[in-house]
Amino acid sequence: MSPVVDASAFRDACGRFATGVCVITSSGAEGPSGMTANAVTSLSLEPPLMIVCFAQTARTLAAVQHSGRFGVHFLSHDQEDVAARFASKMPEPAKFDGIDWAARDGVPALGGCLAGMACAVRDLLPGGDHLVGVGEVTSLWTREGDPLVFYRGDYWALSERQDAPPEVDRALEGP
Repeated sequence: MSPVVDASAFRDACGRFATGVCVITSSGAEGPSGMTANAVTSLSLEPPLMIVCFAQTARTLAAVQHSGRFGVHFLSHDQEDVAARFASKMPEPAKFDGIDWAARDGVPALGGCLAGMACAVRDLLPGGDHLVGVGEVTSLWTREGDPLVFYRGDYWALSERQDAPPEVDRALEGP
């Protein structure tokens, strides 16, 4: 039998991993829906796949199940207010009031983000108290800027760039 790991200790340990901050959007029966997330990653280049982890109680999950699509938005360092808005419990359509957004490839697309992707749901797989969403990227858009970074419960700015060793750069470029 595995030892029991305390949930708050697990959360604290995971908080020591710096992540980007994303907003996940979808269109539900009641209109646009969105949530702030950092349990997001790329899965595959061929085909282009993304993973998003949804709490089973997330209102945005219901919109994803309704539409079969979700948008992934990588926030820029000046979008802390957007992250806070989509992390709140305010009514879903109200989260979009006063925000720069437009429908794009079947998802609500937020303006001002470093990158955005529209995804078609391939799978929603069980993962504890979450569902792991696998989506195939159907379109994407980018702009320049600095990312919003989350570390140990706070937002951070990048202070300086460090060049990766040549073998890392080659690995990212592919064969």
